[in-house]
Amino acid sequence: FSLRTDKFYQCFSFLLSVYQLQQEAPRPKRVTCPQEMETRPKYYGREFHGMIPREYADQLLAGVEGAYLIRESQRQPGTHTLALRFGDQTLNYRLFYDGKHFVGEKRFESVHDLVTDALITLYIETKAAEYIAKMTTNPIYEHLGYTSLIKDKMVHRLSRARSEPRRVTFQREERVSFISSPLLRRSALKDTPEKQCSYEKIHNFKVHTFRGPHWCEYCANFMWGLIAQGVRCSDCGLNVHKQCSKLVPSDCQPDLRRIKKVFSCDLTTLVKAHNTMRPMVVDMCIREIELRGMKSEGLYRVSGFSEHIEDVRLSFDRDGEKVDISASAYADINIIAGALKLYFRDLPIPVITFDLYSTFIQAAKIPNAECRLEAIHEGLLQLPPAHYETLRYLMAHLRRVTMFEKYNLMSAENLGIVFGPTLMQAPEQNALTTLNDMRQQKLVVQLMIEHEDVLF
Repeated sequence: FSLRTDKFYQCFSFLLSVYQLQQEAPRPKRVTCPQEMETRPKYYGREFHGMIPREYADQLLAGVEGAYLIRESQRQPGTHTLALRFGDQTLNYRLFYDGKHFVGEKRFESVHDLVTDALITLYIETKAAEYIAKMTTNPIYEHLGYTSLIKDKMVHRLSRARSEPRRVTFQREERVSFISSPLLRRSALKDTPEKQCSYEKIHNFKVHTFRGPHWCEYCANFMWGLIAQGVRCSDCGLNVHKQCSKLVPSDCQPDLRRIKKVFSCDLTTLVKAHNTMRPMVVDMCIREIELRGMKSEGLYRVSGFSEHIEDVRLSFDRDGEKVDISASAYADINIIAGALKLYFRDLPIPVITFDLYSTFIQAAKIPNAECRLEAIHEGLLQLPPAHYETLRYLMAHLRRVTMFEKYNLMSAENLGIVFGPTLMQAPEQNALTTLNDMRQQKLVVQLMIEHEDVLF
């Protein structure tokens, strides 16, 4: 750490004090019912006392810190209440069971574990309330300079990639667009590269149970509790308190060891994990298609054998960029084209994201051609950088495909029909909505292909 020594020891002493508080928390003491209860649910033990008044439960628990029992509510028969003694008073919580026991969002294998966790939390929050309130005011995360370090590294890498000469695979015809000057000026000024250099990704936090003492990597404080003490990012492994997770910057750096597959993986996650501008599966498939398939009749429309496409998917998941998709492995180029389409279909968030779906659909409905392209361009600028870069690269490729239309019979309109539903999916999986939007989906992709040089 780059903290001064005195500050480090000050923080460390606080960590030990919170850990010590957990060790000092009252231990659960089950108050058992002296008689067998015929109405006792099978998932409760002798701590179940049946339908007893709240006052009687209070008497049974009086004077014993950490004592607990379960009673059935008199006002709402069939519902159960956990009565717990803490701080010289009886606390009552509505108790639930769905295969595990829970009062709030944490779920426990046994009532004893639930009570243990509750006593730890109550004790620490009572003894260290002021300290807990200040935990996030001076986080160690910011002292490490992690955020700025990652951002500088990403900007440098992408700037270097953009400065390299662009390799043009096929000669493209010069044409005069009917688009008016504002869009042309913005395209010429290259407004978008700055946006593309900020490949930010939010952390994918999930509740996690830590074995043994654990400390938050944001505020450097002890993570207390019996289970579900905090959250862990499943992409980069960052461990933080749940309350700290709301303050962590969007600077997740996915760890390849945690990324188990290529297909069905979030696009930004895959790009950042492999340290590339676009998913390598997109680059590799397009490179192979442009090498040997541009004159293939029905390219992207004709399907390859599904079992072979599935084999390509499994190979990418297993071998990553080392996969062999050459003609010696898959002679039919439609297999590679099918695998590329499958990759886009399997994305958990489509290339044109759920959030922007309606933006593009509404843009396609604009009757004026010039305004329609302006609206599509504005939508493109709102895409996450990795999505924008992937879409830009794909549209440039599809534009080159249309240059061989007399051989492959694939016009921009035909490719729009194929790729519309692949790149755009309605947030709500409604068959009627999808059917009604097909024309707009096709038109959006068609226009992006035809005006790729201006829109991107």
